[in-house]
Amino acid sequence: MSASVNTTCRNLAELLPEAQTACRLLFQECFKAGIKNIFITETYRSLERQNYLSAQGRTRLGQIVTWTLNSNHKSRLAWDIAVGPPQSLYEVTTLNRIGVIARKLGITWGGDWVGSIDRPHFEVKSNWKMPNGYKLEGQVIVPSNSKLQVQLIVEDKKEEIKVSNTNWNPGSPTMKTETENYLAQAVKDGIIQASHLKDLQSGAMTTDRLIGLYITIQQRRSK
Repeated sequence: MSASVNTTCRNLAELLPEAQTACRLLFQECFKAGIKNIFITETYRSLERQNYLSAQGRTRLGQIVTWTLNSNHKSRLAWDIAVGPPQSLYEVTTLNRIGVIARKLGITWGGDWVGSIDRPHFEVKSNWKMPNGYKLEGQVIVPSNSKLQVQLIVEDKKEEIKVSNTNWNPGSPTMKTETENYLAQAVKDGIIQASHLKDLQSGAMTTDRLIGLYITIQQRRSK
C-alpha cells in the first residue's frame, strides 16, 4: 500500500485557503470560549486513502470510519478534530460545544448530519466567507497532536494618538461644558489668558492648541 493510504495528513496548509481561514477562525473562537485542548487529526485525504478507509468495516476488517466515497477531505475543504487530555479523544460534550461555535461561523458540522452523525468532522463550501463581526485577531496556533494546546497570539500594539490641527469639536455638549468650565477656572486663577476661553466658546480653538493648554495648566498648577 502507498504511504498516502496509510498516512493521515494533518497539515492545515493542504486545505484550500477558504478552509484554512475557516479552520483557524473556528480554533480562535474555541480558544476564546476556553476550549484549548483540541487538535487536528486529518485535513486533506487522497482518493486512494478515501477508498481505503471506505473499505474498512465493509470489504476489510475493522470499524466503519467513513460513510462516503465523496468526502470533502478529498476536495481540501474538510478537517477532523479530536479532544486532548484530560478528556477522551472524541468527548461528546466538547465536540458539541465546538459544533455550536461552528454553526455561528457558517461551518458545516458533521454532528448536525441526519443518519450518519460525524461529530469530529467540519467542512466548508468553496465559496465560504467570514461572517460579519468576526476576524482573525492574531496568529492562531492550530495543534496537530494532543500534546499541544490552541493558542492565540496577539501583538501588543501601542495605540498611536493622532492629533489633527483642526478645530476642536467634542461632539458632546457635556464634554464641551466641562472643558469650558475647566478653562474658565484657569482664567479665574490667573493661569491662562481669557482669550483662550473666548476662542473655545467661539469654535476657533484647535485640538492641538487645547491639548497644549491642558498641559500648560497642569504644569502651572503643580508648581
